[in-house]
Amino acid sequence: MINAETGSTKSDAGRRIVAVPPVLVQLLAEHKSAQSRERVAARQFWHEGDWVFTSPTGRPLVPNSDYHRWKALLKAARVRDARLHDARHTAATVLLILGVPERTVMGIMGWSSTSMASRYQHVTDPIRRDVAARVGGLIWVTEQPESEPTETKTETRVHRGEGT
Repeated sequence: MINAETGSTKSDAGRRIVAVPPVLVQLLAEHKSAQSRERVAARQFWHEGDWVFTSPTGRPLVPNSDYHRWKALLKAARVRDARLHDARHTAATVLLILGVPERTVMGIMGWSSTSMASRYQHVTDPIRRDVAARVGGLIWVTEQPESEPTETKTETRVHRGEGT
């Protein structure tokens, strides 16, 4: 579906199906219910536009207000200042940390080239430590004390002449 107010996406990759965690589905359902209440309250002032996030009258959010909300969120979370677009880098890096295959990451992020992974995914210290530990475990296997072999003995007796 192409929104008449914004037009088409810049590429076909901009139109894709993306899976979301069940908890996010629930939050979006709650948001939709709240928006329905806003629609009723706004009555004739409601503007139908098929937007997920809107003003209290159904109009699209002004990008500048998104910017200010983003900056306030970063400040409240006490994390470094960043552009909203930097959240895409974070999302791509999280997928790297989770070990999601590159082809899957490309589909999720809407990339047509693998070179985008090197631009958006950043190798973090926890990733470096994990790789170092795995390589160390492969090369320098710690010797385990040999345990005594265990034997299990099973004894079967056959009685001849008793019903056989």
